[in-house]
Amino acid sequence: MKASANQIRQALAAPRPPVRLYLLHGPDEAGAAALAALVGQAMGDRAERVDLDGATLRSDPARLSDEAAALSLFGDPRWIRVSGAGEESLTALAALLEAEAVAHPVVALAPSVRTTAKIVKLATDSPLAMAYGCYAPTAQDAERLAATLAGEQGLRLAPGTAARLVAAAGGDRAVMAREIEKLALYCDAAPDRPRELDHDAIDAVGADLDEAEATRAVEALVEGQPDRLAAELARLGETGTSPIPWLRQIARRLVALAEMRAEIAAGDTPDAVMKRHRVFFREEAATARALRRWTPAMLADALARIRGAERAIMASGNAGPVLAEQATLALARALARRG
Repeated sequence: MKASANQIRQALAAPRPPVRLYLLHGPDEAGAAALAALVGQAMGDRAERVDLDGATLRSDPARLSDEAAALSLFGDPRWIRVSGAGEESLTALAALLEAEAVAHPVVALAPSVRTTAKIVKLATDSPLAMAYGCYAPTAQDAERLAATLAGEQGLRLAPGTAARLVAAAGGDRAVMAREIEKLALYCDAAPDRPRELDHDAIDAVGADLDEAEATRAVEALVEGQPDRLAAELARLGETGTSPIPWLRQIARRLVALAEMRAEIAAGDTPDAVMKRHRVFFREEAATARALRRWTPAMLADALARIRGAERAIMASGNAGPVLAEQATLALARALARRG
């Protein structure tokens, strides 16, 4: 069946028969991953997660049904998470839905799959499956999501704070959730002791590095100059500040380029697009070069890598700035190789 946002969230938060397959398709990988995590939370700390991917299902279609039917060695609950699912997973997903018995739920993430794909139709037509399209939320939807996530942590949002949370996270659900968790700790908030989240708390916890401090690093990446970028990252590292602010500045730059690139693809001239986006006159030449060099696919991939680095940094037990430096330098080197 095709699920709404509320239906899929409720179903994943309490997975139960007869549904055995939850297909999360569409480009919002962060949103899909956050939804998939609800299953693990629902099944508890002792639950075993089995990770598969589209390539595995293509080479061994029976593997998915076998894992979904297999009993845990110690009788603990288990669930299966499939990443990178695509049309090559059709046979495996169909076999799962046709199996006589399935003991464990399957969550399949298919970020590159469109609504018209065969695996989406398979899940939509089956009473044993739920399909949900994950797309980047609108500004209004994102603010509602921020309020929901905050409420789950015991935070009441003061006027204007939802918009700030959305902007700070770049619209990324996973990053927003991490920010809200930090703010809840700072405010000593919990569902049983709600607190108001005001602008002072955001200023104290989520204060961003001044944009001018990281502008040179951003431009070095966009221009594909890894040596210059390495020098700028070393300079930023000497300040002892978190890489999160300049990663977000890079993300904002990539989003702006993607929006302008889309308008050019729709028929507008680069000059008209830059004027509409109020590009500062001293940045027009660099922006024009970037619009020529960066394709929509490259921008989408780069943005995913930058946001992935930010999520990794915000996770526990991480390598800190090394993750950010590795991700950004890899992008700059790749762009330099393209010439």
